[in-house]
Amino acid sequence: MKYINWFQNLVFAAMCIVYIGCTGCSKDDDPEQIKVPEMNIKVPVGGNAWVVDDPFKGGHLISDEGLQSWTSKGDKIRVYFKLPKAGELNVGLLSKVQKGTSTIKCTVDGKSIEKEVDNTSLKTNYIGTFEVSEAGYHFVELEGVSREEGVFADITEVKLGGEACNGKMYFVNEEYYWGRRGPSVHLGYEVPSAASNVEYFYNEVTVPEGQDVIGSYYMANGFGEGYFGIQVNSESERRVLFSVWSPFETDDPSSIPEDEKIILVKKGEGVSTGEFGNEGSGGQSFLRYNWITGNTYQFLLKGKPLADGYTQYTAWFKGPELQDWRLIASFKRPKTQTWLTNQYSFLENFHTETGAISRMAKYNNQWVRDTNGDWFEMTKAKFTADATARKESRMDYAGGVSDGIFFMKNCGFFNETTPIDSHHMRTELGVEPVIDFDNLP
Repeated sequence: MKYINWFQNLVFAAMCIVYIGCTGCSKDDDPEQIKVPEMNIKVPVGGNAWVVDDPFKGGHLISDEGLQSWTSKGDKIRVYFKLPKAGELNVGLLSKVQKGTSTIKCTVDGKSIEKEVDNTSLKTNYIGTFEVSEAGYHFVELEGVSREEGVFADITEVKLGGEACNGKMYFVNEEYYWGRRGPSVHLGYEVPSAASNVEYFYNEVTVPEGQDVIGSYYMANGFGEGYFGIQVNSESERRVLFSVWSPFETDDPSSIPEDEKIILVKKGEGVSTGEFGNEGSGGQSFLRYNWITGNTYQFLLKGKPLADGYTQYTAWFKGPELQDWRLIASFKRPKTQTWLTNQYSFLENFHTETGAISRMAKYNNQWVRDTNGDWFEMTKAKFTADATARKESRMDYAGGVSDGIFFMKNCGFFNETTPIDSHHMRTELGVEPVIDFDNLP
């Protein structure tokens, strides 16, 4: 009996020790909790992700809700962000699977880690810690390794933390559509004070080889009431586009009153005309024309107030493969009495799917001709950018002067950013355009 009592006391004492030890444990001491570092930065996939090899597939896989319907092993998805410094970067995914278990590969700066995901409701899956060698734009690349059922994963956020995040970070956190299109940039040209009423605006644009990305609009001759330039619309189609806004402010062209509609006066051979909306409304014309990278194209715009209360705008286009100027169109704008004002150019991307691809163009040899018939060269310009850039959702924009020529560049997550509202001066060429105005079509 003595031995039984001794054994019972020993068991009781051991149970007390275990109990006291357990009450001293905290959630933070859980080994699973210890190895998951802090990741407080939430990068929305819906505004910051693109499909790498097939950008236009992104319209199917990526929505405002994030990455969905992801079933192909061949898809690589990159989620971009700009880091303030080098150092350790903790990465996690707010993700779920539909059924079973999936294995996802995440790559940062050449290092890859594979992670199994089996939760069917959204939770943060810690991927690992990566070493980032420098500040600037980086991406987490996602690849599907295996899946049992359904999609590889639905992913709504990339979670970030660590030393590399200490400071100001940049990524798209609102208005995903505009953020995915990327920042638009502009050059506003300074008209010499000696010019009187400006009747003609001349400009030249060169798109270097490899910079002709689908969705690009290289706008050459912008003015107070419209714009004129060249586009890349698809793999097989390019356009010369000329548009004039109606004085009636609306995004719906069908709502414009008859007395405020843009009137087509004439158009060139092969030119299509109609109305446009969504970003203001008015009259639009375009020529399907497969312009060539590396060639320099010439743009001529005329603006003249008429006696009937209208102002008439006419656009001509010329290139090295064309012997003569081609008429694009001539429009009359009601309730408008003005010569040409606000001469500028811009570069924009109008396809969200190509917002991760960089493009640039050179803008050179800008001139205006006044009503006295005198030409004036414009060598000074102010660089500006749209709300996407000003709100610092995207920082991949640049413009100014390179090798004595104005240029603009956007998208592609490069790190060289030109200060907004900065002023620039190109090299003066001093040779005014030679144009036979009497024989323009």
